[in-house]
Amino acid sequence: MLVFFKERLAFLSVPKTGTTAYEVALAARADMVISEPPMLKHAPVYRYNRFLRPMFKNVCDAEMELMAVMREPVSWLSSWYRYRRRPFMKDKPNNTYNVSFDDFVLAYMKGDRPGFADVGSQLNFMKTQPNGTGITHHFRYENQARLQDFLQDRLDVALSLTQENVSPRMDISLSPDVAHRFRRKFADEFALYDSIE
Repeated sequence: MLVFFKERLAFLSVPKTGTTAYEVALAARADMVISEPPMLKHAPVYRYNRFLRPMFKNVCDAEMELMAVMREPVSWLSSWYRYRRRPFMKDKPNNTYNVSFDDFVLAYMKGDRPGFADVGSQLNFMKTQPNGTGITHHFRYENQARLQDFLQDRLDVALSLTQENVSPRMDISLSPDVAHRFRRKFADEFALYDSIE
């Protein structure tokens, strides 16, 4: 998570959406950088609302606008699947070495997900809270130009990005039947993604 206090902007770090590259590029420009531990680096709206928002509100009388990046839902799961196939994951319980991508997505669709498929939800990450705290600025991972233009204009910086924390490249695809079931079960997730420019 990156906080730019003067600009009243907090960049929430949705996992597997390329935010580590922005963290590296903007760390020196940010007023607050939360890069560890992962549960704070990747604090969703509800955690920001509970712990960080009161700090800014009560101490500084300031409200931050929140921004977040969302990845196309199948692509997002594909990135998680590939990430859990990195060589050092081979002996870890959450690896996906012996799991097909179809089986990974089917496991993700279960109410009680096995560990290898328990990767959260972009929709839940960005869910607006009862007090109205929510994402002010949504961006698609697939539209990096819009995201970069926004940050360069808002922060008055020139961005120079490097690739960070990249999942291994693999040729994988989802079968039409599983893709249909996934889209039907997670219609709200796709609706949010489709609403973003």
